[in-house]
Amino acid sequence: MSTADELGLATLAIRTGHQRTPEGEHSEPIFTTSSFVFANAREAAARFSGDEPGNIYSRFTNPTVSAFEERLTAMEGGECCVATASGMSAILSLCLGLLKAGDRIVSSRSIFGSITILFNNYLTRFGIETSYVPLAEPESWEKAIGPATRMLFLETPSNPLTEMVDIGALADLAHAHDCLLVVDNCFCTPALQRPLTLGADLVMHSATKYLDGQGRCIGGAVIGDRKLVGEEVFGVLRTAGPSMSPFNAWVFLKGLETLELRMLAHARNAQMLASWLEEQPGVTQVFYPGLDSHPQHHLVGTQQRTGGGIVAFEVRGGRGAAWRVIDSTRLLSITANLGDTKTTITHPATTTHGRLTDEEREEAGISQGLLRIAVGLEAVEDIKADLARGLTL
Repeated sequence: MSTADELGLATLAIRTGHQRTPEGEHSEPIFTTSSFVFANAREAAARFSGDEPGNIYSRFTNPTVSAFEERLTAMEGGECCVATASGMSAILSLCLGLLKAGDRIVSSRSIFGSITILFNNYLTRFGIETSYVPLAEPESWEKAIGPATRMLFLETPSNPLTEMVDIGALADLAHAHDCLLVVDNCFCTPALQRPLTLGADLVMHSATKYLDGQGRCIGGAVIGDRKLVGEEVFGVLRTAGPSMSPFNAWVFLKGLETLELRMLAHARNAQMLASWLEEQPGVTQVFYPGLDSHPQHHLVGTQQRTGGGIVAFEVRGGRGAAWRVIDSTRLLSITANLGDTKTTITHPATTTHGRLTDEEREEAGISQGLLRIAVGLEAVEDIKADLARGLTL
């Protein structure tokens, strides 16, 4: 078969990762085993020491999980992937593997609320401090970098305001200061954006979201080079064990096969919904990269293939009005998850970012009137009609 560099994304998503067993199966098998048998004592010793490759124990070597890792690596354009039990465990494994006491992180303010809690409440216990800057202000990033800064961390587009930043420019800044650039690519996936090819050092995912695509399983992944990911992050997984289950890996494998089709369809629906929301009298602002009104719209079509599937908007009347929109829906799913074929709606200030302080939410631009829509694959006119019920009351 052709090499990964010669194949299109859709082909990589379907054909890479699977090594057929002697049974000759067409679909990827699930290896539901905790351990693996060795031919003899010498082989066992060689496997454990790393002198010979091969399966040892499913906490850190499992063929189904490895197939998912290989496929996602190819799609992101990396060298190595470590799959984990969740998106949050992917970030934790990355930080434990690459940072030490005294190191500092510079992070965008516009990140998932649980990541802020991880940085502020838990990494600080190990002597790792984090400072926060506006995502789209390169000068703020540069000003925040100090001698102890080891990592720059960001989501682009951000959660939930869909802010964006020039990944290539930020990668140049990071490398000029001997820092690693880590990009959470959850909102775009490699179907719409490939940060490693733009200069980022590491990419992480909550596979729970678009990589699955149907809200079935929890998982995460870190992708990068063989040293940082294949040795340092993998070492955390092998020892601490935040492992992805073989069944979940198999679900994600099948999700990757349709990823490009789904992401383009999500984006088409989101573009139409965002344009419609801008016309609604009760909506004061719409946040969507595909709109001309978005401050980083110029990055769509360059580093990011489309506007993506997430739309956020503010309604006049604060939390009461926002909750009324949610409670008036009959079709949309009221849940904080995203990346599903089903459209979901959430109130970030009291859910995904509810554990932040009022000051932290204000700095991140999370108002009480803000709503986030993860636009699904239903008929977009039905999504509009469901939202119109609460917007016109």
